[in-house]
Amino acid sequence: MQDLNAKEVEEAQESLIRYCGEFSSFIAEKAFGSYIYNKKGDAILDFTSGQMCSVFGHNHPKFVEILEKSGDKAIHLLSSILSPPVIELAKKLTGKLPDSLSKCIFLNTGSESNEVAIRMAKLVTGGFEIIGFSGSWHGMTAGAQSYTYSKTRKGYGPAMSGSLMIPAPYEYRCPIAHCKGSCDHTCLEVGMKMADQQSVGEYAALIAEPLLSAAGMIELKPDYVKRLKELCEERGLLLIFDEAQTALGRLGTTFAFEQYDVVPDFLTLSKTLGGGLPLAAMVTTAEIEEECHKRGFVYVTSHVSDPFCASFGSAAFDILDKEQLAKNALEKGKYLKQQLLQLHEKYECIGDVRGSGLLLGVEIVKDRETKIPDDDLGQKICSRCLELGLNMNIVRMKGYGSVFRIAPPLTISKKEIDLGIAILDEAIRDCTK
Repeated sequence: MQDLNAKEVEEAQESLIRYCGEFSSFIAEKAFGSYIYNKKGDAILDFTSGQMCSVFGHNHPKFVEILEKSGDKAIHLLSSILSPPVIELAKKLTGKLPDSLSKCIFLNTGSESNEVAIRMAKLVTGGFEIIGFSGSWHGMTAGAQSYTYSKTRKGYGPAMSGSLMIPAPYEYRCPIAHCKGSCDHTCLEVGMKMADQQSVGEYAALIAEPLLSAAGMIELKPDYVKRLKELCEERGLLLIFDEAQTALGRLGTTFAFEQYDVVPDFLTLSKTLGGGLPLAAMVTTAEIEEECHKRGFVYVTSHVSDPFCASFGSAAFDILDKEQLAKNALEKGKYLKQQLLQLHEKYECIGDVRGSGLLLGVEIVKDRETKIPDDDLGQKICSRCLELGLNMNIVRMKGYGSVFRIAPPLTISKKEIDLGIAILDEAIRDCTK
């Protein structure tokens, strides 16, 4: 792939803030299905679904149809005015959830959806302390960022008061150097005790991703979540599940928490809900909503309940059901993971393969004995993949660049998976000669 236009990127950087490290040298002209294209028409297979958002592939025909007809509909309204798309999406969303999760609000980003959940949790409990996991990512706004423990905290001043952290159950790298590849929950028990020691007695909530993506694709197992919920209830902590990346079929069920015998107090959705459009939601119980309403709850933004984006949310559920994409994620995810495990057997630099459905992680290490992350090699493989025609996601920040986050569209074909694996194989071989 020769059209990696470094000159155009350099010229663009004269006007653009570099908000995620260095920009990719590939400039996309259009996108469709599992591919993005440059202006020459060269195709790049997208193993990241954009920013993990285009869960049904780029420019799904149903979404394009909505875009084409949008000129005849309301696009934006005063926040207090409802519209048919918002009402329809509210009914569809809550209709797919347990009866307890019956009240929702529609926003634009994952950061916003988490801000609403945190705001309501603080209001209804009267507390202000929020617990998050090490390596977690819940957003870039002030509140959500305070409970985000990826490598994005240093240099920006104090976080919100009451920001507490417990270790994520990273089986490959036990955070307390205790487990031998299988988490026995000791990190959870110790982590909660440490949080108790830091707490000033004003607990509000614990926020968790069912699969911690930025932390390195760390999956929360059902028995772990069951114990987590028990520990939260003992402390009066409300439980927030952030399903920005895991909802809408990505892990093989409509919502990841369906795989647990636990229902959260708050569910936040974003990324996959809009299928590539800016749409997010927060869902909670009628009891919490009623109490917050009595206490004067307010959360008004310029684009809360915008009808235009809400219409894509309704379409997303239609696509998910009609095309049976949750089932496809299970089947194709199993196949993709098997292929990755074969590469694991072939290359010493692959330390671990993990994840679920079509949200998988591949960790690159210097050697398997020490498990030392190899950021430099990870970046080289990522760059080589792009040159060969495969878009891969690896965190560009130093110290977090050794885990590939593989999240292709749920519509991906077996043939496209084979192509992606062949390119990754060649890239690793080229970079480890």
